[in-house]
Amino acid sequence: MAEPGVVEPDADRRWRLRHLPVLLAASAALAAVAAVVGGVTGGATAALGAAAGVGVTVLSYTLTTVVLARADQINPQLLLPLGLGLYVLKFSLLGVVMVAVASTGWPGLVPLCLGIVAGVAVWTAVHIWWLTTVHARQPRA
Repeated sequence: MAEPGVVEPDADRRWRLRHLPVLLAASAALAAVAAVVGGVTGGATAALGAAAGVGVTVLSYTLTTVVLARADQINPQLLLPLGLGLYVLKFSLLGVVMVAVASTGWPGLVPLCLGIVAGVAVWTAVHIWWLTTVHARQPRA
């Protein structure tokens, strides 16, 4: 039996992904705002680049969240190697993609980069908010 306030490892298997809908909704709103700002400041190419940048961040963070949640269900000892492996894979792919895009001279590169930065900032801020407010209030079994 666990100590009071401590959740048994498999008492609630869904907790690992409960925050995802809130993060995805915030990211969708950000992508819309990024597209509008990009469109107003730099036209259609900037709108596409900014929205795509947010999308890159969302795809990356969602992949990590789902893979690590599943790994935690299977065996918590998988978290470190999978987390590090995903980190290396994602940043390697991001580097290759960014170099490839930069080599084309596409004018949406700067808005793409700004969209990635905005996506990281909003995802992180909303995740912190969720953990400190919503998750902190949930009753423990």
